[in-house]
Formats: sequence, structure tokens, C-alpha cells
Amino acid sequence: MTRFMKAGIAVLVGAGIGAASMQTMQAQSKPPAFVIAEVDVINQDAYMKEFLPARAKAIADSGGRYIVRGGQPRAVAGQPPAGRVIVVQFDSFDQLTAFIESAGFKNSQVIGEKYANIRIYGVEGVLK
Repeated sequence: MTRFMKAGIAVLVGAGIGAASMQTMQAQSKPPAFVIAEVDVINQDAYMKEFLPARAKAIADSGGRYIVRGGQPRAVAGQPPAGRVIVVQFDSFDQLTAFIESAGFKNSQVIGEKYANIRIYGVEGVLK
């Protein structure tokens, strides 16, 4: 075998190992997870003063990041939500689960239910 053939084979083997490593790393990555909430506020002042700080702290303590926080929803198909829409991203569904099982979430939920009708669900996202 010539020196050039050996070098070419070494390059091909290295590329194959690199591609396999990338595939393994991507397969092990967990997709992000999202909490989506639809909130119909009943008592705006108390909601803003008592609930929001407690919920924002629970989200931050659990590693969540707000993606959407309020705003005016626009119906694309069907009826829009009655009030605010909140979307929070977590690094994984495990992290989302830890958030909804946390004392911070449970305590803030009790406060929130006094001042709003809240519908919450979680969904696993997709990695690009």
C-alpha cells in the first residue's frame, strides 16, 4: 500500500468515527419541554401583586425561561384563549416534571387559583 492510500483510509476512518460520535451525542440529547398556560384573570391587581412574583420565582428556581408572557392572542383557527397565554421552556421533560412537583409551583398555584382560572399543560418539544 502506498503512503497516500494509507492516509486516505485514515481520513475516511476518522470521518466515520466522527459521524458516529455525532449521531450518538444527538441521540442522547433530551428535547426541551414547554409548559403552556391559558389564564383568565379574575382579580388583576391581586394576580399581579401576589401570584406573578411567586410563580416567576418558582419558574426561575426550577430552571425555566419565559418564552411568552401575556400578550394578545390571535385566533388562527378556532377560538382564542379567554385571557393571557404563557409559555415557559425547560431543558427537558424531567426538569418540567420537577417544576410541577416543586413546593414553589404548588404554593403559587394555590395563590393563582384565588385570582384566575388557569389551564396548564406540558409538552415535549423538538430539537432542530
